[in-house]
Formats: sequence, C-alpha cells, structure tokens
Amino acid sequence: MNAKSVSHIDLVTATAVDARAAIRSGSYAGHTAGLAAGKLQCNLAILPERYALDFLRFCQRNPKPCPVVGVSDTGNPALPTLGQNIDIRTDVSKYRIFRDGTLADEVTDISDEWTDDLVTVALGCSFTFENALLRAGIPVRHIETGLNVPMFRTKIDLVPAGRFHGQMVVTMRPIPEHQVAQAHEISRRFPQAHGAPIAVGDPEKIGIADLMQPDWGDAVEIRAGEVPVYWACGVTPQNVLLDAGLPLCITHSPGHMLIADVAEDAETTILKQ
Repeated sequence: MNAKSVSHIDLVTATAVDARAAIRSGSYAGHTAGLAAGKLQCNLAILPERYALDFLRFCQRNPKPCPVVGVSDTGNPALPTLGQNIDIRTDVSKYRIFRDGTLADEVTDISDEWTDDLVTVALGCSFTFENALLRAGIPVRHIETGLNVPMFRTKIDLVPAGRFHGQMVVTMRPIPEHQVAQAHEISRRFPQAHGAPIAVGDPEKIGIADLMQPDWGDAVEIRAGEVPVYWACGVTPQNVLLDAGLPLCITHSPGHMLIADVAEDAETTILKQ
C-alpha cells in the first residue's frame, strides 16, 4: 500500500476508529498496547463453522484465558456489537494464518483468505485493564518502555472440548509488592479481559523457566521491590487451535489486537451478531 507510515507514538491519542483506519490503510502494523485508552481490545480466533461450536464450548469451560465478547455470523466479516464499520479482514495490524496445525504465514490483510464458511470469535484482552492500573498509579512496564507485553507458556492444564485442549498462556507484569493486592482488585473488575491474576511470584510454580525469555512479546525489567504477577492470556486459544490441527484458522499476532469501539468496562456478553 502507498499509505504514509505512522508510529505507535502517533496513535497513542487516536480514537479507536482512527486507529483502525490507520491499520486498515496499511499505515500502521505495530502492536496495540496503550492505544485507544478506555476501549476494549480483542484477541481473535477465525475458524470454519464446522469447528466453531466445539471451540465456543472450550471457551465457555475456560473463561479466564478465553472470555468471549463477540461472535460473527458465518461468512460475515463485520462485528457490529463491537464497533461500527469493523472489517475483520483488514482491521487488525497483524494476523497469523495456520494450516493443518502449522503457522503458514503472518500478514496484515486476510481478504484473500476469507471464505463464506468462516466464523470470527472475539475474545477479551488484558490490555483493556492496563489503563485502569495506570490511572491508579500502578506501573505497567511494557507500556512505559514501548514494548510488547511478555507472554509465557505454562503447565496449567485447560478443560478440553472436542478436539480443543492444551495449557494456559499467561502475560506477566512486574508490580510493586505493596500494590499487588490493589492490582488484583482492579483487574478483577474486568472479567471480559481475563479478570484477576492467576498467580503471583515464583514463575517455576506455573512452569515458566526464565522470565527474561518470553515465548512471545518482549522481556521487561523486574526492579527491586517488584514481584511478577501473571494473568491469563488470549494467546492461549492460538496454541489450542494450532494443536487441534484445523485445515485453516486465523488469529491475531501476539500483541496485535482488534481495537473495539465499546468501553473496556462495558457489560459485554456472548452475542451472535
């Protein structure tokens, strides 16, 4: 595309509509942490209709990593309860395309992959409670430093449904020890964005070997007086979809979310749109 490139800093004060427009035009292909403050950000799972019911059962059984906030009509790229004029084929800054359980490509537009049997499932993202942490004076290190949130595989088993099964992925944020309880209480208010933390402290207890070697995203500094706090992560369904070996599924790339028009604290429900 010939659109002029814009940076993350350029979009920090942009509305959700303007941020999506920059993404759709090809002007921006970076991560979405810290963009459109106060708006819900969504993880994505796009899969053929014949697998969608079992996947929704899986999400219902594992609501912490997979909080469903929207479901499209089959073959329709719109998500009207999440925003006007959303086109899921172009409005995410980077997508991953999986074929038969293997990552086949990473692209900024999936129009050429779209077919009339695809269903989009939108899932809440932990980015949406970070603004509330910042307003309360709780530091969010990856936003402070312009990085992507670190994400890690764990040994925490999920409840299976059909061919969908696996282990939880978590995000980690270093929190001052005296503010951990406050961070827990704030994030608990956002069940559509993974809710309260699932663990605090020793990473080995949940199967993480090295906090400086995230599986996705960027390593962040853990300073004196801070403890690592872990939240369930929307990359979880990506791993589950990969292990299921579907002939085709499409997700967002880690850290590259759909920015919705609805408020991050809106009462979102599982809706067929």
